[in-house]
Amino acid sequence: MGIFDRVFGKRDQTAEQKAQLPWIPLESLAQLETIKELSQERPQVILKHSSTCGISRVVLKMFKDSYDINWNCDLYFLTIQSHRDISNGIAERFGIRHESPQLLVVKQGEVTFHTSHGGIADTNLGDKL
Repeated sequence: MGIFDRVFGKRDQTAEQKAQLPWIPLESLAQLETIKELSQERPQVILKHSSTCGISRVVLKMFKDSYDINWNCDLYFLTIQSHRDISNGIAERFGIRHESPQLLVVKQGEVTFHTSHGGIADTNLGDKL
């Protein structure tokens, strides 16, 4: 079951749960090393967002609507227009081509799952954690 199933009513969440995602702003290259370290103990999730892309806005809304606050992960948010250097750093450190929007799951210091654009909407993130 992907995001579309949850968006269209197959999953109950309160408005409060949907509105309050535990975002950690991704604003420095040093955080990438922290993400690798923390991923040894718990999954780290990065959502790369383009503030100028309509597809990215739609995917972000769908992601917010489907996010389960009970998932055991840290959730980072990167706006690529503000921090293209970090997006490039992610590509370099993890060997993942830059895309936007893009969702990455980091476990044990490695990206174990990544997708972009409509693939984000089709992903059940809970299954990837």
